[in-house]
Amino acid sequence: MSLVNQISQDLISAMKAKDEAKLRAIRAIKSAFLLAGTETGSKDISDEIAMKAMMKMAKQRKDSIEIFTKENRLDLVKKEEEELSVISTYLPKAMTTEELTVELKKIIAETGATSMKEVGKVMPVAMKVLAGKTDGKAIQEVLRNLLSA
Repeated sequence: MSLVNQISQDLISAMKAKDEAKLRAIRAIKSAFLLAGTETGSKDISDEIAMKAMMKMAKQRKDSIEIFTKENRLDLVKKEEEELSVISTYLPKAMTTEELTVELKKIIAETGATSMKEVGKVMPVAMKVLAGKTDGKAIQEVLRNLLSA
């Protein structure tokens, strides 16, 4: 079953269960899918595009949580955390730091990078290879540790 169909079915079950947090998050996901569909010019979107849209949503929620925490808006933090937990259920499990380190060592060996000055060589390759498995911040953090050592 495609991700878009799964989201549609989960929307119906959330409505029946009257689960407000899940309903709010799934409606946001459906909205992101519609937006992604208009950007691609097609009503139907692939699972890959849907996954990218949800990863973007998860990142937005994490950033919002960080900002709301600094501003001491715990009511908004709670809402964002609820939505993030629902969105996270549809995303693949993120790579551990150890797994990420192993993959990045391979990519560094392929590109021949030896210092921090060559992060620009490694980062685009890493983002392409690790797309959907982890976020850019984690990649950048591990890369810095590997190349500065």
